[in-house]
Amino acid sequence: MSVIPKLLTVALLTCLSLAAHGEKLRIVTEPWAPYVYDDNGAMRGLDYETTVIVFQRLGVDVEWQFLPWKRCLAMLEQGHADGALDIFHSHDRDALLLYPSEPLSEVEFVLFYANERPYPAQTLDDLRGRTVGTSPGYLYGTEFTDSSLFTREPAPSHEANFGKLLLGRIDLLITDSRVGQHVIKQLGMEDKVSQAPLVVSRQQQFLAVRRGAGMDLLVQRFAAELKRFKQEPAYTALSAKYGGLHAKNAAITAPERTVEQQESSAR
Repeated sequence: MSVIPKLLTVALLTCLSLAAHGEKLRIVTEPWAPYVYDDNGAMRGLDYETTVIVFQRLGVDVEWQFLPWKRCLAMLEQGHADGALDIFHSHDRDALLLYPSEPLSEVEFVLFYANERPYPAQTLDDLRGRTVGTSPGYLYGTEFTDSSLFTREPAPSHEANFGKLLLGRIDLLITDSRVGQHVIKQLGMEDKVSQAPLVVSRQQQFLAVRRGAGMDLLVQRFAAELKRFKQEPAYTALSAKYGGLHAKNAAITAPERTVEQQESSAR
């Protein structure tokens, strides 16, 4: 038997083993709209729905659970979860987790400003003397985090940051482009807030699974099927539904920096 059929056979046996024991792949994640979130008791989101479709094609049953991000990581470390959705790749976790070669999506951390007080920043130098709203547990790249040009002011939620922005308590806020647009729509702020052209940093999001028997082959099959699905009109429609693809060529990007590796409790 050649190598490829052998790999497919082992991967299939892994899936059949889970089914035979009545087991499901236990995936944990934190709500992170529009990538994954709870909509009146129904799970939705670009990365969630993409992952569901891929696993359905692979014949793998999944049990989902929403938890605070720090608890998601703890469950992975303790073996109480098999994988996590929308996790950044950290080399610190390579001994514990396997990452598919194909990411689910890419986060773009950008800036938003109130239209009444426009600050269309094109470089971090344009933030000199300003106050930028941030969210706990998110790291936006070394250049942004270590800069002394501006003040960083945390808020308990993305919604709180947008409220502070309209009240003039902060000059700008930083969050993922899709997340920001989703919050703006949810809060009815389409005519009150705009996105600055600067992309502070980018980071890919993955479905990662704990290392174990057959998991390396499952990750390979997941990556291959995910890559195929992304070429289909169904994925294009799904992406458009949740804010479309990031317009990389239309944005100004700060020098590339890693977003997560600096802190184990970050995504």
